[in-house]
Amino acid sequence: MTTLFRNGTVYDGTGSKPFRGDVLIGDDRILEVGEKIETAADRTVELDGLAICPGLIDAHSHNDFFYDREDAEKFYRPFIEQGITTQITGNCSFSPFGMDADTPHKDKLGGGLFQALHPGSFADFKKRAKGNLFVNMAPLVGNGSVRAGMTGYDPAPYSPEQIEQEMAHVREAMEGGALGGSFGFMYEPNRYSQKEELYAFAKTVASYGGIVTVHPRACSIVSADYPLLTKKSHLEMGLDEVIDIMKTSGCRMEYSHLIFTGARSWKLLEPMLKKFHDTRKEGYDIAFDNYVFHYGASVITVVFPEWYASLSKEEAAKPFNRFKLALTILMYRKVLGIDWDDMVVAYISEEHREYEGKTVLDAAKEEGLKPMDMYLKLVELSGREGSIYLGKYYNDEIVHRLMEDDLSVFMTDAWVEDKGLQNIAAFQTFPQFFLLAKRYGIPYEKIVRKMTGATVDRYHIPERGYLRPGYKADLTVLDPDRIRVDEKKPDFRPEGIVHVYINGSPVLENGGYVGGKAGEIILRAD
Repeated sequence: MTTLFRNGTVYDGTGSKPFRGDVLIGDDRILEVGEKIETAADRTVELDGLAICPGLIDAHSHNDFFYDREDAEKFYRPFIEQGITTQITGNCSFSPFGMDADTPHKDKLGGGLFQALHPGSFADFKKRAKGNLFVNMAPLVGNGSVRAGMTGYDPAPYSPEQIEQEMAHVREAMEGGALGGSFGFMYEPNRYSQKEELYAFAKTVASYGGIVTVHPRACSIVSADYPLLTKKSHLEMGLDEVIDIMKTSGCRMEYSHLIFTGARSWKLLEPMLKKFHDTRKEGYDIAFDNYVFHYGASVITVVFPEWYASLSKEEAAKPFNRFKLALTILMYRKVLGIDWDDMVVAYISEEHREYEGKTVLDAAKEEGLKPMDMYLKLVELSGREGSIYLGKYYNDEIVHRLMEDDLSVFMTDAWVEDKGLQNIAAFQTFPQFFLLAKRYGIPYEKIVRKMTGATVDRYHIPERGYLRPGYKADLTVLDPDRIRVDEKKPDFRPEGIVHVYINGSPVLENGGYVGGKAGEIILRAD
């Protein structure tokens, strides 16, 4: 069956100026793109000037952990309703493959964030995912999951023999067509990997032409992962580590979710961007991705020191330890530039849903408690497993600057939660990029390119990201003048996304969700 999209404003993914024209698709391929297509079609969709572009690509996702759930559709629908057709998965060192199917460490594969229902090899993953995907997935193999599959959270350095065993899993994924691999240095067990193991992983990925994505060890001016007193900020030291791995291994490198956590980190924007561009000038292939909202998902224990968590209840209640705790948290907040009103409760427990959506400061005022005491109460009520949304990752100036930078591509780094307050990024990220482009006067063709052609070029994704004959028929049609989001409602369905096609199949038509398992596993272009 052929479908002609007629009289649209065509953004082809190259960054070129749009033109008024038509797009013809047949089955799962683009057949023609031009100012006026005369070929007869089985079906015609009149666009009346609406923007038509390649299907939007989410450059950083974790949605490979949900495809085999019985209720899988709910995890993908909000992304389709943003106009997203493809997600690059396996980031931050987590993938649901890269291990033996009978690993005794199944509960460790997602670092406490995600659960792999059917762990196994990359071949197993491809087989299970075929015909069961709501969006396209372009997968990475996660170093943390490979390591967890072998030894769980054991912090012991790997021997040469263990590194070779680990690389066998990586080679299986890369030979099977994975886009590359990922690190997540803030998470167990990847944080325990020593340099020789990290170099081996990156070199193995590079030997197949793959890309390596990295969640750095620090995303703020100070962190718990480096000594307190250093010549450089911890954020800059994290980038130095990423660059060292890239230079040693020869891999292409993507710095995941460039953020500046805490107001005191914001002054590092220009030094960090200069480092990226200077490294590119040296001939190294490094870039970054970013999102649009000023906050991100975190755990409630983000400012809860490990030394206090290890104390018994009796020891924790002693005045000296409480004073030390208060001083530690105060220092952390002051050094970072984060305060109690930057912590929004996402989830505590089923018995305490009343806290969801409130800041720690608001909850403290309602209950007549000091913010510190309210925070500790929330930690305790959640069994130290609650979640929050942490503010001051960005400000408007930083978001604008990153959107304009030639090295950036766009992503969500979000997933639909089973419980608690939803992350707005899973529902409204890409429409918000369009709205900000209009506010800042950034041409839509530049924004579309970052969401499409620039991303496929960066990750070597074949047959996507451009409106070209022979390419896969992933399409997004939107009305820039009607795009609307609602930051007060995190799970608000954005307006202005009109049609979404994945591999030629309509999954959203006339603004209404259609659904269907139209997605495919996308393998690396050699």
